[in-house]
Amino acid sequence: MKIRPDGRWALLLCSVLGIALPLQVAHSQTVGGAAPAPRQSLDDAWWTGPMLANSAATLPRGHVLVEPYLYDVRSAHANGYGSLTYMLYGLTDRLTVGLVPVLGYNRVDGGPDSSGVGFGDVSVQAQYRLTQFHEGSWVPTISLQLQETLPTGKYDRLGDRPADGLGGGARTTTLQVNTQTYFWLGNGRILRMRFNVAQSFSGTADVADVSVYGTPEGFHGTARPGRSFLVNAAWEYSLSQRWVLAFDLTYRHSHNTRVRGDVALPGSAQASSHLRSDSGTSAAFGFAPAIEYNWSARVGMLVGVRVITGGHATATTITPAVALNYVH
Repeated sequence: MKIRPDGRWALLLCSVLGIALPLQVAHSQTVGGAAPAPRQSLDDAWWTGPMLANSAATLPRGHVLVEPYLYDVRSAHANGYGSLTYMLYGLTDRLTVGLVPVLGYNRVDGGPDSSGVGFGDVSVQAQYRLTQFHEGSWVPTISLQLQETLPTGKYDRLGDRPADGLGGGARTTTLQVNTQTYFWLGNGRILRMRFNVAQSFSGTADVADVSVYGTPEGFHGTARPGRSFLVNAAWEYSLSQRWVLAFDLTYRHSHNTRVRGDVALPGSAQASSHLRSDSGTSAAFGFAPAIEYNWSARVGMLVGVRVITGGHATATTITPAVALNYVH
């Protein structure tokens, strides 16, 4: 079912209220009843971050964060092995800039695998913090994030190895609002919550021959990926100073991807046939449980799995992943 823009924002508002209000009520009831358990301090809680939701926090000026991920996107007949690494730098206390390079290798049933490990599309990003959470205040940390994904990955002229396609061929701009806040539960432990909303817009890619868009040999034309809307909510429960349980929920709605061009007919230098392809809209729901272990406030590890399922016109995928987080 397609949700109109006004319906989407109503859904977001209901989600925020439905999650936040019960937690606030539970906390109020604890304070108003029997003596509450000792509250865990923010300094006592160490975090790596959930598997999917970006942080709304920014790095202090001059500090760096490096977080490499290793993952395997498993579908019915293929595996997409890959890595991505967040490399972020605090330009000022409120502004963090960064780079996210991606590497990948595809294994497919019934066809040739990737010829080797290759680069995917690299992203550059900047995040500006508007507000900062303070204990006792209802105002969360809120940041605006701008990300530009550059078409550095191979996407067309793939010949007899479609599995070499690791990019999209088009520049993509993503505008995102990130939020983060903290709740103290009845047992005094901290529950950290993130709620992010993003909208992505893509340009047009020039496409030749076999490509990630399903075009055949001899094709010359363009592809225009549709815009995409994403909602990501995440919770982290501090079991102890070192151990954290994390859980993400996601919803993505993508619009039609258009492919237009001509396919040269075999044996003719001039004759060709016109090709038009439309993917239609798609929607996908996902969740990602994970566990975090932190050696210190600066170094931590995450092990989790992302499951994409349900929705409309979306294949089911299961993606186990491991990440190492380092802040200095």
